[in-house]
Amino acid sequence: MTLKFPKNFLWGTATSAYQVEGGIKNCDWAKWKDAGLACDHYNRYEEDFDLAKNILHNNAHRFSIEWSRIEPEKGKWDLKEIEHYKKVLLALKKRNLKPFVTLHHFTNPLWLVKEGGWENKKVINYFSRYAEFIVKNLGEYVDFWMTINEPLVYIGQGYMDCKWPPGKKNFLKAFKVLSNMINAHKKAHSIIQQVDPTAKISIATNNVFFEPYEKKSFLDKFSSSVSSYFWNRYFLNKVKKYSDFIGLNYYVHNRIQFPLKMKNYNTITSDLGWEIYPKGIYYVLKELQRYKKPIYIMENGIADAEDKYCSQFIIDHLKWVHKAIQNGVDVRGYFHWSLIDNFEWAEGFKPRFGLIAVDYNTLKRTPYRASNVYGEICKNNAII
Repeated sequence: MTLKFPKNFLWGTATSAYQVEGGIKNCDWAKWKDAGLACDHYNRYEEDFDLAKNILHNNAHRFSIEWSRIEPEKGKWDLKEIEHYKKVLLALKKRNLKPFVTLHHFTNPLWLVKEGGWENKKVINYFSRYAEFIVKNLGEYVDFWMTINEPLVYIGQGYMDCKWPPGKKNFLKAFKVLSNMINAHKKAHSIIQQVDPTAKISIATNNVFFEPYEKKSFLDKFSSSVSSYFWNRYFLNKVKKYSDFIGLNYYVHNRIQFPLKMKNYNTITSDLGWEIYPKGIYYVLKELQRYKKPIYIMENGIADAEDKYCSQFIIDHLKWVHKAIQNGVDVRGYFHWSLIDNFEWAEGFKPRFGLIAVDYNTLKRTPYRASNVYGEICKNNAII
């Protein structure tokens, strides 16, 4: 059976600056775990966009702007970097790839870190000022904005698990960061819309499908509901009046045993040990239906170095996305993570999420088999 997607559905891939660009030295991650040259996307973006257009048949692309490039010192703007990102946006427009731009994708300028980073309430004004500068200079080329990527992942990894900077296990500071991110998004949304009333603005939220380990257990059901509320809905509830759409990142589902213990079956997993559970994206989308806003799936992908599961992963997830659309969920786009293999934060370069392989010695790009599968879906706007 052919599963046709709505007319004007957006098909894309996603990247983030620190993970692919290379040469970023003035941010916290460069001090924590240096990505070095990464994929040299900073210089090879035209080549990579050609692959997105000609191999993957995409009509949209998501990327992030590196704050530490734009504002290397507090209050000092680098106009050469603005010109660079303008060229990137024009390269997308030239290929009819609709740009989705993220303003904060986990990295922070060193000057901000010295002032306490996201723990300092001043970050609300600093981030809003940065957003205003970007939109004034690049807004005419951008269709959709995401202020902050996965705020709860940033907080969890940086202030609870301590695998990411700043590496502080501190619940009180984590809550401060959460509050500041909520208010920074609200203020940035208002400022961006003042500059460009037509701008579409949201966040990218990493939502998980939680279900009770024992379906008949009241305590497991309660634990699952609490997890879902705080992880999936708390931030969105705070910013729903300041969001024009919802950017969804979906990777995993978790079975929760009371009090908050994760117990998955893990019959088939990615290279990172994440259980592959396509049906979960359907339930997450249905949960988001309550907000009555358009939804764009901004990330969905798998670490699969041998390219064993990726093709079926894409097909199976998109079947459930299609079912959600058939059942009334307003999904308007799907972006696979990621366009090319890249630096995967604490895990380094070992995980391979790309549809295009990168040889980190030569930087040669080679499409994986899954790129053809995804490319056919995008070209046909359907699973055939």
